[in-house]
Amino acid sequence: MTGHEPGAALVVVARDAGVRTSTTRELERRYGSDYRVVAGTGPAEVQEALSAAGDPPVAVLLGGLGEADPDGLDVLRVCHAANPGAVAVALIRWGAFETARPIFEAITVGQLDRWVYAPQGRADEEFHRSVTEILDEWSSRQGGGFEAVRVIGDRWDPHAQHLRDQLTRNRIPTGFYEAGSAEGRALLDDMGLAEPRLPVVAVRFRPEQTVLQAPTDLEVAEAFGLFDPLDTTAVHDLVVVGAGPAGLGASVYAASEGLDTLHLECEAVGGQAGTSSLIRNYLGFPTGVSGSRLAFSAYQQAWAFGTTFSFMRTAASLVTENGLHRITLNDGSVVQGRTVVVATGAAWRRIGVPELEAFTGRGVFYGAAVSEAPAMAGRHVFVVGGGNSAGQAAVYLSRYAEKVTLLVRRASLTETMSDYLIRELVALPRVEIRYRVQVVGGSGSDVLETVVLRDLDTGAETEDAGMLFVMIGSEPRTDWLAGTLARNRWGFLLTGSSLTTEDASPAWPLDRPPALLETSTPGVFAAGDVRQGSVKRVASAVGEGALAVTLVHAHLAELSGAAAGT
Repeated sequence: MTGHEPGAALVVVARDAGVRTSTTRELERRYGSDYRVVAGTGPAEVQEALSAAGDPPVAVLLGGLGEADPDGLDVLRVCHAANPGAVAVALIRWGAFETARPIFEAITVGQLDRWVYAPQGRADEEFHRSVTEILDEWSSRQGGGFEAVRVIGDRWDPHAQHLRDQLTRNRIPTGFYEAGSAEGRALLDDMGLAEPRLPVVAVRFRPEQTVLQAPTDLEVAEAFGLFDPLDTTAVHDLVVVGAGPAGLGASVYAASEGLDTLHLECEAVGGQAGTSSLIRNYLGFPTGVSGSRLAFSAYQQAWAFGTTFSFMRTAASLVTENGLHRITLNDGSVVQGRTVVVATGAAWRRIGVPELEAFTGRGVFYGAAVSEAPAMAGRHVFVVGGGNSAGQAAVYLSRYAEKVTLLVRRASLTETMSDYLIRELVALPRVEIRYRVQVVGGSGSDVLETVVLRDLDTGAETEDAGMLFVMIGSEPRTDWLAGTLARNRWGFLLTGSSLTTEDASPAWPLDRPPALLETSTPGVFAAGDVRQGSVKRVASAVGEGALAVTLVHAHLAELSGAAAGT
C-alpha cells in the first residue's frame, strides 16, 4: 500500500492460493496507488478485510473458479449481492476449459459481467489490458473524474437532457450540475452569470474556457472546433450521410481503400446502436461492448484512414445532375460527391399519448438515454418495447433503478428478442416482464410521476408510479428524400430488385438492373436501417456499409469508363 489514501477497492476472492496470490500481487503492483486491493478466501473474509479498510466502494470483484473453487460463481454472487455496484468477473487459470460452460451461462443470465485469465507472471499485459477495460467500464458507470465539459441546468429540462445524452454518446467526459444546487450556483457565480439562460455549457478542454448559454447543437460543435467550413467546390468520391454502424462501416472501408470520403452526421456517432448499453452478440466481443464504445472506435478508425467528418449539419435535399450528386445542408452549404451512401437510419417512434409527449425529457425518454440511468436510482422504471434495444435498456437500467418493468404488447418475446437477452431479463431480480399491456396515459407536475397501463385482454387500467423509456420501433429518416428517391409506404428506401418488383416512384432509369444496395438514383446507395428489408442487427449494418463500398467502386469504374469512351 502507498502513503496516500486510495479510493475504491479491487477484491480477489479465491481459495486457490496460487491464483489469489499472483492476482493480488499484480493488482497491487499496477493499481495499488489508486485502488485498495483486498483479498480473501470467501465472503466473510473479504467483508472483514473491507471493513478494516474503511468500507470503500468496490469497483471489481474477481472470483476464482476452478478445481480449488468449484463453487466460485456462487461465492461471487454472494459477494456481488453485498456490492451490487461492482463489476463481477470470473478469474480462471489458463487451460481450465471445464469452466467455459458455467461462465457463459452465468454471463448469459446476467449473473456475471466478464471473465479473465489469472496473471501468468509478472507484468502480464494481457491480464492488465482486461483489468483496464473492466475499470473503464466501472468508471463510466460512476461518472465523475475529468470533466472536459460541464453542463449546468435543470435535470428534467429536455434541452439539458438532449445535450447530456449527445455528449455521453460521443464519449465526452461530462459533468452535470443542477442549477439550483450549491455546486451549480457556485459554478455560475465563477462564470459571472447572475441570470443565465439555461442550460449553460462550459467547454473546458480548449485553451481558454468557452461558456455557452442555452446553446444550439451548431454552437456546441463550433465551440468544440468541429464546425470547420466545408469546401463546397470539392467533388468527393463518396459522401456518407449518417454515422450509425452502416455509415461508419462504409466510411472505414471507403477511406481505407483510398476513396476521398466526406461523412455527414447531424447528431452523435452510433445511431440507435450508440444508445445500447451493452451489445452482447457482436462478433469478436465475447463479454459484450457498449454501443457508444463500438461506434466511437469505428469513428476513430475512419478518421485515421482519412475520412473528413462534418458534425451537427443535417442533410436537407439531394439533387443529381449529369451523374454528380449535390447535397444541400441545413446551414445552406452544399457538398458534392460522385457517389452517395445514405445511412441515416431511423428515429424512435413516438408513443402517441399527448399527455406523455409533454413530459419528453422529464420522465419520458426515447431510446436508452444512457446519461439518465444514474438518475433512476431508487425509482420504478418502465421500459416500453419488445426488441433487443428495449431488453438491453432494461438490463442496464436495472443496475440503478429499484425496479424495472418491461412492457410488451405481444404475448411473447420469442419473435422479437434474442434468446440470450430473454434469459438474462428473466434471471434479473429487479426486472419484471408484463405482456399484453399498453401505456395509455400518465401525469405529474414538473416530471412524470405516474403511468397509466391498460391490459389488452381485459381492458382494465391501472396507475403506477414510475418513469418511462420508450423503444417501440423506428421510423426511417428519409423525409428529406421524399420525391427524390423511391420509398415504400413506410418511408424506407427501395433498393436493388425492389425497384423493379414494386411500383417504385421515381422509377429506375437505366437499362442495366440496379445494384443490390442501389437506390432509384444510380450512384446513390442505401445501407442499414434506412433501407427496406434490412436486418436489424449491428453486424449486418456494418456489412451493408462495407458492401456499399464495393458497389461504389463499381460505379466509379463505370463513370471512368463512360468518360474514357467519350
